[in-house]
Amino acid sequence: MNSSKDTDRLYELKQLPVGKLLWKYSLPAIVGIVVMSLYNIVDRIFIGQGVGPDAIAGLAITFPVMNLTSAIGMLIGVGAASRVSIVLGQNNKEMAFKILGNSIIMTLVLGACYITFFAIFMDDILRLFGASERTLPYAHDFMMYILPGMLMMNLCYSYNNIMRASGYPTRAMITMIIGAGLNVILAPIFIFALKWGIKGAAIASDISMGVSAAFVMLHFMSAKSEIHFKKGIYRLEKTILLSIISIGAAPFLINCAGCAINAIVNNMLFKHGGDSAVASMGIFTTYTQLLVMVVIGICQGMQPIVGYNYGARQFNRLRRTYFLAVGASTVLCTLGSILSLSFPQYIAMAFTVDGDLIKAIVKSLSITTLVFWGVGFQVVSTNFFQSLGMAKKSIFLSLTRQIIFLIPLLFILPPHFGLDGVWAAFPSADALAIVITAIMIFKQFRILKRMEISPETTTI
Repeated sequence: MNSSKDTDRLYELKQLPVGKLLWKYSLPAIVGIVVMSLYNIVDRIFIGQGVGPDAIAGLAITFPVMNLTSAIGMLIGVGAASRVSIVLGQNNKEMAFKILGNSIIMTLVLGACYITFFAIFMDDILRLFGASERTLPYAHDFMMYILPGMLMMNLCYSYNNIMRASGYPTRAMITMIIGAGLNVILAPIFIFALKWGIKGAAIASDISMGVSAAFVMLHFMSAKSEIHFKKGIYRLEKTILLSIISIGAAPFLINCAGCAINAIVNNMLFKHGGDSAVASMGIFTTYTQLLVMVVIGICQGMQPIVGYNYGARQFNRLRRTYFLAVGASTVLCTLGSILSLSFPQYIAMAFTVDGDLIKAIVKSLSITTLVFWGVGFQVVSTNFFQSLGMAKKSIFLSLTRQIIFLIPLLFILPPHFGLDGVWAAFPSADALAIVITAIMIFKQFRILKRMEISPETTTI
């Protein structure tokens, strides 16, 4: 039997003022996901300062593989969280339990498959993503040690989203803080004190992700949680699996697209600028990823509010939540763009003391972040469609920046402008994606207005 406290967790999604509610859900999500991103940032800073520029370049080569494993976690976790919010809004709690049970089975099966695949073909995959003879040993060592921990990260990230969607934003934040805090402590010990180098960073991450995964699993094992593991929910059902995958496909494809982009970009950067250009890409990715992680935290706070109120047909609250999320994200990305354009050398010096690498990083940041101010709007809008369960629209928007626009630009610009052409492809793709997103959002809000006026003729 549910306590009144658990009922209030869901009731507030429909009744609490939207501004207060978005703050309540977004702040823990932002803190949690930014802290979680410290896994990569801490690794890059310590590796750059303690191992050297070749190690940073090797670590940059691993980003596509890391993104792909993260994508598998998002495929299940984000899709399941969105579906849980919607069915809870429809007061269908039994379906929420089934979504939880189906999700754990899918996560474990897919995790076992990708770990086996990457372990067998690791060196070939790393070469595909741009590893040279100098950087391959570093990339190989890092991936072979961190690979087992990726399943723990999938469990942690996926069920952290479901935890938040079912009314526990603060607990979801604590899950992230526990692991990242432990990683900050262990990484310098393993890298510097024990002199394990790049593999020490991977082992520290493995331990930290394992602790976080244990914490989040304990939440869902407790009968006191709003939804939890119990008998009868683990039988795979086709309709549930398809509903999860269809929504989770958008973030999954974003990350898969990121892998393809990294492979193309790393090879082009190596061709036009060598290992230092590849390393500078790693720092550019780290900096922009930190900002985007904050935006994603806002999106994670938005998701249960939008999903629940969409299920409950509270469209006015849905609109206000979206515009507040867009406003906050745009302010953040604008500040991030100004900072990178005004003080790129200080950002570079946080990661390396190598003079040539600092110059390469300064050049990349001064070009790639020119249109970054609009990225928050594009990311929030993509997640908005995802929160509504509109998989096709979310997938299309997720592909605009990284596939539809960026990949062609990467083949068009570098032959004419060399290394600058590689960097210029990023702001050009951002600008085009922002225009397409604005058109689609305008049309969607017209549809929602018609649904509000004539609910009997339009179904969710």
